[in-house]
Amino acid sequence: MAEQELNKQLPIPLYYQFKTVVLNRIRTGELKPNDRLPAEDLLAKQYAVSKATVRHALNGLASEGLLRRVQGSGTFVADPRIELGSRRLHSFTKEMRARGLQPSSRVVKQEVQLPDSRVADLLRLRAGARVLCLSRVRLADGQPMALQTVCVPLYLAPGLEDRDFENGSLYEVLTDVYGLIPARAHETHRAVLLGAAEAELLDSNPGAAALKVQRITFDAAGCPFELADSVMRGDRHEIVIELTSGTARFVKLEL
Repeated sequence: MAEQELNKQLPIPLYYQFKTVVLNRIRTGELKPNDRLPAEDLLAKQYAVSKATVRHALNGLASEGLLRRVQGSGTFVADPRIELGSRRLHSFTKEMRARGLQPSSRVVKQEVQLPDSRVADLLRLRAGARVLCLSRVRLADGQPMALQTVCVPLYLAPGLEDRDFENGSLYEVLTDVYGLIPARAHETHRAVLLGAAEAELLDSNPGAAALKVQRITFDAAGCPFELADSVMRGDRHEIVIELTSGTARFVKLEL
């Protein structure tokens, strides 16, 4: 990381000046995702500040999600977040392609099941109706982003269980093959901690922060045809809400 002299005559704290230098180099692309920063003592020497000043600045950037601190390995530039949230109803595949990322999936489970009471109620299923339960790790440029489990009534999509979802988009199959076109969806979000199995699948740590998202997708007639439960890595998501006088408006979910 190239040295840039800090101005000790300014009333701006040195840690904030150093933080701004690092931030600007991330934004301009000089520091790229997963680049490793020099050690704190080396940075302190380069910029003629204390190690505590460097640590304060780097911790601030890490808390904002711009850096990733790995004990025993160092400090790295974090992967950029991808905006989701207030958007058109698209599949994960289309969302990632629209952002210049290569989507892929790793199937964890793909089987026909009798749904439990929650799934049956949310999908308005009659007794005995079966669903395809499809669990996948969703990846962007090879990096795990979310663990998603989808339930689709098989009376609406017979034979869906035989499709290849390692390489294909579920929404594209539902739309092109079965004529199930998503018109709207209802999502709820809540904060959770990753369990050991989830953390292993998402290449994260047990107890790490995550978002759990439940989405019910409806067709134009108001019939629910998909229930998706997703666990999203907390280090790749943030919810942004814009407040105005007397109102609050959901702006976006960033990934």
